[in-house]
Amino acid sequence: MMSTTATAPRPSIESALAPIDPEALQRALLTFGESTMLPAAAYTDPAVLAWEKRHFFAGTWCCVGRAEDLVLDDGGRPLSQRALMVGDVPVLVTIADSGAQIRAFSNTCRHRGHELLPEGGTADSRAVTCRYHAWSYGLDGAVIAAPEFSEVATFDRRQYGLVQLPVELWHGWVFVNATGTAAPFAEHIGVLDDLVAPYAPEKLVRLARHSYQIAANWKIATENYHECYHCPLIHPELCEVSPPTSGDNYDLPGAWVGGSMELAADAVTMSLSGASDGVAIDGVDPREVIYLGLFPNLLISVHPDYMMTHRFVALAPDKTWIECSWFFPSADIDPTYAVDFWDLTNRQDWAACESVQRGLASPHFSPGPLAPSEDAVHQFVTMVGRGYQGVAPHVRP
Repeated sequence: MMSTTATAPRPSIESALAPIDPEALQRALLTFGESTMLPAAAYTDPAVLAWEKRHFFAGTWCCVGRAEDLVLDDGGRPLSQRALMVGDVPVLVTIADSGAQIRAFSNTCRHRGHELLPEGGTADSRAVTCRYHAWSYGLDGAVIAAPEFSEVATFDRRQYGLVQLPVELWHGWVFVNATGTAAPFAEHIGVLDDLVAPYAPEKLVRLARHSYQIAANWKIATENYHECYHCPLIHPELCEVSPPTSGDNYDLPGAWVGGSMELAADAVTMSLSGASDGVAIDGVDPREVIYLGLFPNLLISVHPDYMMTHRFVALAPDKTWIECSWFFPSADIDPTYAVDFWDLTNRQDWAACESVQRGLASPHFSPGPLAPSEDAVHQFVTMVGRGYQGVAPHVRP
């Protein structure tokens, strides 16, 4: 039987190389202890960011938010359609069966290419209707109507369904591969689920959310997240509740980087006092905080009593939108103790990241070495650098 929708092709990662000096990149790909940071162009060149949007954000598994954010509008009313930009690819998400069925399609009419919804647009209709010539599709992507084409004997509507894109729901987050070319999601996350599943993020309740826009490249913010070499100078409050030299970094399968830190002897969580106003998450280590970065744009920080996430959208080489969310085991918790601590810490980080961005724009900058405690940064830089060479992010050296 002929399919009602078209499916995007699924070859291996696209082969086009990033527009970056191969010799400068090679120094960043040396072994840990010999390597440097990425060249400045990786953080400042619009051509590099354009490549990243296509190959990293659209070309792998990009987190587009929590499922509840996609299926409801700002007033809490159910939706059936939402238009997103994933990297540089327009995507239409459809929602059916009260949110039980989430699909993703190219946001492009199969007639003349008009957008089905403008970016950020939403609708609550059982039909997706193009506003140009009124072609319409079901939420499954199949053509419902193509005005005047009933008179065309050779027209077969089964050949013109929307192009369906891979989508995955993982612990409440929705991931889309907007080019249809990524490796299977299971290969992308590798063994990350072993670390995340005990916290059951899909059962936690979001009680706070902040949005930030920082004047720094998305990779600078990610690199900052993956090291605490800077903590004694930048984060005195954090160092009071978690020793910056504690814990270890992981080197395990999947397109992610991460590590753990321990709580100070008199602290039970990450807060300004070290005390918790929440409740413990069952079955997790009460003395450990884990920091995980799933490529390309989701950071997951799990604590004994709450989870915090950062989701990035790269806006420009020197501009990143960051959504920070806090999740708890119960809706009856006042999240202020966690929010105040991390909002302060975030702002300290953003100021440092913006200073790095300004420094990278100097004609005198050249990539420096990594400290012994920056091994997770080296893992991330290696993932990015090999990605520039066409290697999928889950493939380790």
